[in-house]
Amino acid sequence: MPAPLSIAMIGTRGVPAAYGGFETAVEEIGGRLAERGHEVTVYCRGSVHRAQRYHGMRLVHLPALPVKQAETLSHTALSTLHAMAHRPDVAFVFNAANAPFLPLLRVRGVPTALHMDGLEWRRAKWSGRGRDYYRWAEGRGVRTADALIADAPGIADYYRAEFGVPTELLRYGAPILEHDASPSSALRKYDLQPDGFHLVVARFEPENHVREIVDGYRRSAARLPLVVVGSAPYGAAYTAEIQRIADDDSRIRLLGGVYEQSQLDDLYRHAHTYLHGHSVGGTNPSLLRAMGAGTAVIAYDVDFNRETLNETGWFFQDADGVVAALTDVEAHIEAVRAAATSGQRRARTAFRWDEVADGYEALARDLVAGRTIHPLAKLLRRQVVERVDA
Repeated sequence: MPAPLSIAMIGTRGVPAAYGGFETAVEEIGGRLAERGHEVTVYCRGSVHRAQRYHGMRLVHLPALPVKQAETLSHTALSTLHAMAHRPDVAFVFNAANAPFLPLLRVRGVPTALHMDGLEWRRAKWSGRGRDYYRWAEGRGVRTADALIADAPGIADYYRAEFGVPTELLRYGAPILEHDASPSSALRKYDLQPDGFHLVVARFEPENHVREIVDGYRRSAARLPLVVVGSAPYGAAYTAEIQRIADDDSRIRLLGGVYEQSQLDDLYRHAHTYLHGHSVGGTNPSLLRAMGAGTAVIAYDVDFNRETLNETGWFFQDADGVVAALTDVEAHIEAVRAAATSGQRRARTAFRWDEVADGYEALARDLVAGRTIHPLAKLLRRQVVERVDA
């Protein structure tokens, strides 16, 4: 039986997952690797949970500067220094922005895989300097990581075309939420009926197209209310625009953040449709959660979403497209049920966390054995390890 590995997971907010896709991935993958006997260390920031262990994972809590431009990088810098001191067998680093820290891990002979996420430099929230930094960091990661992780075929295609490098296609998993026709505490809390509302769950950022969804809904004759879950920690003007549109229509319900996962799951499970406006990232966990809940999807028309849904559902590119999709789904109930069933079936078969964890485990062993996308890295690492161990 292969020996267990020590694995560091760096660059996210950590666990328990309460923020986004990276954190969910770390919780689901790291917990499974710990169950298999590996020593998994997760670096955490900003968590109210200060436990030292969670689902078998060792948690290291380190501070970060509470500024958008510096929060991630400052925390990853401290995490990298801590990992250098403890020298794990392998490190998984999440977010291309953290690429500048990879050479420090290499100095200690730690093989590293960098999860590239989506094309972050395309996000509207970044100014010219922020965009330039992400573009630079992408190239830095390509030149210094031993392996690159892509979570969608489109991301893998981008790195192959742009940089001529291979990636490891390791998707996210989908939670399967069985249908329950009875009213839940979440529905009672928000005065909603099962199968009686359209749902949006997203941060209020331009590339998530929440404004277009809300505007399209307002212009539609939809009978069912629109429930919007989300907020924008750094986007006051964009949030105000959404609020202005919603104020003109009593059918639109802005709930803000819903952080209790059981209540959020109930909203996914009982929605008539889920409207997904994300356009920049790869395989999106919110989309997978809706599919796993057996809820039909109206998605922004981009390759990532079409591939995830296997072309099943409704697609839009602007507010007019939202109007057309809402009109269609409220007029064709059987088509909605068929899309919901198809989506959940795909979630069950194509997005399984156990298989995702298998991929991470195999990649970790390959990296420890010396596999790398950089031919000279193996020789350099051997020299570093011999020097450190001497």
